[in-house]
Amino acid sequence: MSIRSIARRLGRQPSTVSREIKRNPGYESGRAQRRYEKAKTNCGAKTKLDDTMRRTIVEKLRATWSPEQIVGRLYTGIIAFS
Repeated sequence: MSIRSIARRLGRQPSTVSREIKRNPGYESGRAQRRYEKAKTNCGAKTKLDDTMRRTIVEKLRATWSPEQIVGRLYTGIIAFS
C-alpha cells in the first residue's frame, strides 16, 4: 500500500505515516507502540515529594494548616508551587 492510502485508512496525515515508517525501519505496530510507551515513561516532571514529606504535608493539612503555611514554615526553598 502507498503511504497516502495507509494515511487515508488510518485517518492521519501522510507525513505522520511517513515519519513513523522512517523512525521504525521494518515497521511493526506493536514494537512501535512499546517504544512509544517506554519513551513516555521517562518524560515529564519528577516528583519532589518523598514519603516523609508527603506524610508531613497530609498531617499539617488535616491540622487545618493552609498550603501557604506549610510551604512558608516547613519547606521554604525546597518545594516550589506555581
